[in-house]
Amino acid sequence: MAKATSAALSAAAQEYLLAIRSHSEAEGVTPSLVAGDLGVSKQAAAEMFRRLADDRLVAPCTGHARLWRLTSTGEVAADGIFRRHALLEWLLTGVVGLSWAASDIEARRLHAAISPTLEARLEELLGNPETCPHGNPIDRATEARRPAGEPLAALEAGEAAVIYRVTEAAESDSALLSYLEARGLIPGAKVSVLSRSSALDSLTLDGPIGRATLGLRPAALIHVLRGTPDARLFHRLPRSAA
Repeated sequence: MAKATSAALSAAAQEYLLAIRSHSEAEGVTPSLVAGDLGVSKQAAAEMFRRLADDRLVAPCTGHARLWRLTSTGEVAADGIFRRHALLEWLLTGVVGLSWAASDIEARRLHAAISPTLEARLEELLGNPETCPHGNPIDRATEARRPAGEPLAALEAGEAAVIYRVTEAAESDSALLSYLEARGLIPGAKVSVLSRSSALDSLTLDGPIGRATLGLRPAALIHVLRGTPDARLFHRLPRSAA
């Protein structure tokens, strides 16, 4: 379906596909969950899911009437949306100078309007990034050949690692994004666990800008790599772009 694999989808449909994609690690999503993500009514979300199903972009999960998943066509479309969104985030953070949280908001306003010509030019200008600025692979094919990493929450006191990616589920929390950026907890940053508190359900880290404390739940949404990872896993903008 040509419509599903291009930027011709409505801006609203693109927002839904992007939101569903952000829960790709889950068995499926409910319209109510996506409604909460997007700040819309459950009725509006249910109606959009029906439209997406009519376009064969989503389908009910087998054996779970309330859960929905992207179809193969929907995954292709969602990948394209995420790619355009990621390119805009690189432009807005690395060139324009916006914060992570602000760039996400602006990219959501703009990604539906990017033409294939502009998308190709942005990729070239930005050095063909394989990830968004938060370290998430720019499409599923890229994700399949990159290491998965492990949750920061799995580390014990005394262990060290390198921040690898702030998962898409974490990207929806603007306050968390702002805190991570302010503490320098970005892809490529070295961290060590100073303490782990079961009572407080938190980790205290030593990072690039001193100490930082994270609850175990948000820490589970941040993936790390142990040892000395390949520097090529962490995209840096070309000097000509920055």
